[in-house]
Amino acid sequence: MTTRAKSFTYTTGVRWDKELEAVLTAPERPDIRVSTPPEFRGPKGNWSPENLYVAAVESCLLFTFLSLAKSRKLDFVSYESQAEGLLEPVYGKLVVSRVTVKPRIGIASEEDREKAQGIVDNLEEQCFISNSIESEVVLEPEIIVGSA
Repeated sequence: MTTRAKSFTYTTGVRWDKELEAVLTAPERPDIRVSTPPEFRGPKGNWSPENLYVAAVESCLLFTFLSLAKSRKLDFVSYESQAEGLLEPVYGKLVVSRVTVKPRIGIASEEDREKAQGIVDNLEEQCFISNSIESEVVLEPEIIVGSA
């Protein structure tokens, strides 16, 4: 008997507010102020589509790590990351060509390093966001003993 994967639908909305600003909405979630980034004449301080794109990749990798760590019984003590997306012209169009994510993972003991590295090695292929985009996803992990 084969198990079929479930399908899910996610709903968002956007409401223009003023100038180059809007409010991003989703049912039962707090609103998020969004705008074009300052380098495209938007105001400072709001999330931009570019920020959200990079954050989607970064947070999906985190939650994929958490899922794999649980299933593989990895005893880790911390996880934090930084991410950077490169927006550049490619064939005459602006695209996010690369998202670099630098997770810093704290493990409980040196004996857990190989298991942690094995999980990191599978993150990109298991993350549904990185599977859904054309951007290159680059992982630059640091695995340390203790808190990150």
